[in-house]
Amino acid sequence: MKKEEKTKRTYERILAAAIVEFGTKNYDTASLTTLCNENQISKGLVYHNFKNKDEIYLKCVEECFGKMTEYLKGRAYKDESVQTSIHNLFQVRQQFFKENPYYCNIFFNTVLQTPAHLREKIHELRKEYDQFYVDCFRELLQQTQLRDGITIDAAMEYLMIFFEMFNGYFQDKSCEKEDIHVLAENHEVNLSKILDIMLYGVVKEGKEKSGEK
Repeated sequence: MKKEEKTKRTYERILAAAIVEFGTKNYDTASLTTLCNENQISKGLVYHNFKNKDEIYLKCVEECFGKMTEYLKGRAYKDESVQTSIHNLFQVRQQFFKENPYYCNIFFNTVLQTPAHLREKIHELRKEYDQFYVDCFRELLQQTQLRDGITIDAAMEYLMIFFEMFNGYFQDKSCEKEDIHVLAENHEVNLSKILDIMLYGVVKEGKEKSGEK
């Protein structure tokens, strides 16, 4: 076996082990020692290929968002109905998590329990993923009749604010030490519902109960 091929296989073996380690724990509890012991990989090999825990973790995050974006782009979700399109999009997302439980864990730990010192680097790594959703929602909004005075750009800005606030709520919950898997499930269950409410409102326009202001 050529040296280059052996080096590549070693790198891929370490990365696969790291995806399992970070895919079953969070950043703080994941351990390079455990990674090495459970996979019969020497620490020397790990540090020959990666500078430190941060670099390995960031590579796992990059793989997670890259694979997820590729998966989403490769699945059909569009329908004549905007609501159905959104539902389909989130169903595709759920299917990805079901098929890739390690990436699911990495995704939600990254989104809801972002290591503060890696926030900027993670933001860079998820740019393509974020842009995919921006493009999706911009295209879907173009199928709708927006209220007077609201442009596509303004609507997109409101959506981005919504997503930040929504994730912020669950980040606060994660700080309260709630179980990450329960949080992830609640996050997904409520995301499409609240997005639907944001787009279409909670009351019928011009409808008020009699006797109420």
